[in-house]
Parts: sequence; structure tokens; C-alpha cells
Amino acid sequence: MSATDLYLADELLDDAEREIRDRLRAFCAREVTPIINDYWERAEFPFELVPRIAELGLAGGTIEGYGCPGMTATAAGLVSMEWARADGSVATFFGVHSNLAMQSIQMLGSEAQRERWLPAMARLDAVGAFGLTEPDHGSDAVMLETRARRDGDDWVLDGRKRWIGNASFADVVIIWARREDGEVGGFLVERGTPGFDARVMTGKTALRAVWQADIELRGVRVPAANVLPGCERFADVARVLTVTRYTVAWRALGVALGAYEAALRYAGERRQFGRPLAAYQLVQDKLSRMAAEITAMQLLCLRLSALQQDGRLTSAMASLAKMNHAAKARAVVADARDILGGNGILLENHVARHHADMEAVFTFEGTDSVQSLIVGRELTGISAIAPRPAEG
Repeated sequence: MSATDLYLADELLDDAEREIRDRLRAFCAREVTPIINDYWERAEFPFELVPRIAELGLAGGTIEGYGCPGMTATAAGLVSMEWARADGSVATFFGVHSNLAMQSIQMLGSEAQRERWLPAMARLDAVGAFGLTEPDHGSDAVMLETRARRDGDDWVLDGRKRWIGNASFADVVIIWARREDGEVGGFLVERGTPGFDARVMTGKTALRAVWQADIELRGVRVPAANVLPGCERFADVARVLTVTRYTVAWRALGVALGAYEAALRYAGERRQFGRPLAAYQLVQDKLSRMAAEITAMQLLCLRLSALQQDGRLTSAMASLAKMNHAAKARAVVADARDILGGNGILLENHVARHHADMEAVFTFEGTDSVQSLIVGRELTGISAIAPRPAEG
């Protein structure tokens, strides 16, 4: 038993899953943690890490073939957890590329599109982005206003996107747009396409080391070969979001773990009134409650991944985990910052960054309120997300 595995969850993993977790954990300790604070403070993306991340051979997660690792859903969750345990910005870069972008192409793309993009993306010779959110449409992404009209053999895109991770340097950005028939389609926009302008957002107080972009699409021409044939309506986009959302629950767990471990270590080393902080009842109470939340999150994540592996994951299941874990991780990180006292706001102690980044995790891929309403719809059979006005 360890301070981060009180229920011996490690025994529920197979050897391959442990190897992936331990290899990534060692990589993060060696390559990410020593340098990330400086990048975070300067709001710069650590491009130097990309070729080293490629060497890990983890991009593509559960995708089989095309040079992807074909790992289990649990292993993919552990990858998300370990990235976030080290740093939320790097976790976001990898999650956008490996989960959202690559899974969209795998699930909704043609065989030619998979052959063209997935091997290169698995090697990180090509980086992907996922362009759904718009300036006026976040939680109500189903109302997106970016338009796609047919013009001969091409499609022409016009509109705006916001918060699009990796888009300023990605080789391919999946743009979701409303067609003339009113339904939503997916379009692979390649780097250098005229009319596509992605500018890095500034002024963020969370995930500062990952570049997210405002996108302007002005008459962007996309050939028919770059249209995702498996996307006929928004429900198809939602399918991608469901199968990737479970990894966000793992990411919340990772942030909580990183902050908890830092607080536990600090409590053992920091002395006040002649004793280590860990010797005081109030600190032990906080650590115990943090450990309880982390243990519950671990077990829920493992069950969630098993359901995904079996093809039984539903949107309500994924939303329940994201809702629960984001809230619990937020509380764990806040307690960690409190245990560190004034030192908790210094980047060098690796809690302040988690504390700030957790605010983004709490919101992205569905806010707490929206996740709760997805679960509520499953429980009651009534959608309250956008209720119709009362008649009369």
C-alpha cells in the first residue's frame, strides 16, 4: 500500500498498462517537471518536448493500426492521468492531438484519410487540432454558426472558432461547420490553406503553456476529399466527445494526484512550531480526506475505462465521471495549496500551477452544470439543458 494507492488499485492493472504508466511517469519527471514552470510563466509552448514525446509512441491511444499503439482504454486513461499529474498544459496539447483530433479521423474519416493522417500523427510528424467551440457557443456548441457551402467539388468555410488548442501550429485542424442542409459536417483544414487565420490567445490564467487560438475562417476552400464522411449530424461529433470525455476524468485525477503528492511531501518536510506539519491533526485530516477523494476517483476511472473497453460507455457515464472528478479534484488542489501556506502560490512548489490549471479542467469538455444536466436527463428521461418556454 502506498500513500497514493490505498485500495491497491495497481493490482487491477495488467503488466502492459503498468509499463506504459511507469514509462510516462519517468519521462515526465525527467523531461517535463524540471522545465515546465518557466514555460508556464512565460506563456510559451515547450516545442522542445514534441520530438521526445513522439519517441514514447503513445499518440493515438486505443487506435489500432496506422502506427498507433492500440492500447487498452485503461492504459489510455493512465496516459491522460500521468500527463496531467506532471502538467495540465502538456496534457492538453497531447489530449487535443491524440484524443480529439486522431479519434475524430479514426471514427469519422475515410480509409484514405486515416492512411494519410494517422501514421504521421502517431509519429507527431503532423499535429492535429479540434475546432468546435466558437466565441458565442461553448456549452451550446450544437448551435455553432460556422458555415460550409458547396461550391463545385469544394466546400467553402466561413466563421470563427475560439479556444482551439494547437491550432496556431497544427498541420491539420478539424473544423466543425453547419452545412446548407442545416446539419453539421467535419472538414480537415490543412496548414497553409488560404483564408484560415489562427492567432494565439493571450491573458490566460490557466494552462498558460499550451497555445489555444482564435480562428477566423474567410472563404476557406476544402476539397471534397477532406470532408469526414462519417459526420452527418452533430450527434456524430457528440460520439467523439463521449469516447474522449472519460480521459478528462482521468486528467482531473492526475491534477489531484500531482497536487496531493506535493502537499504530502511538503507536510513531511516543512517544520512549524518545532514539528513537521504532518504531525498536526488538522493537516492529517486534510491529507486523509484528499486521499479518500483520490481513491474514489481512481476506482471510478478504472470502472469507466472497463466500460469503454467493452463498448458500453454512454454519454451519461462519461459526464458523471467528469462532473464528479472535476469538482473533487478542484477541492483536493485547493487543500494542497492551503497546506503549503504562502509557499503554495510559488510555481517552484508545483501546486500553484495545478491550482490555476484545475480551473480550466473544471470547465472544458463540458462545464459542471452541463455535465450534471446530461446525467439528470439520463436519470429522469427529461432534458433540462434547453427547456422550452412554458405554453400560455
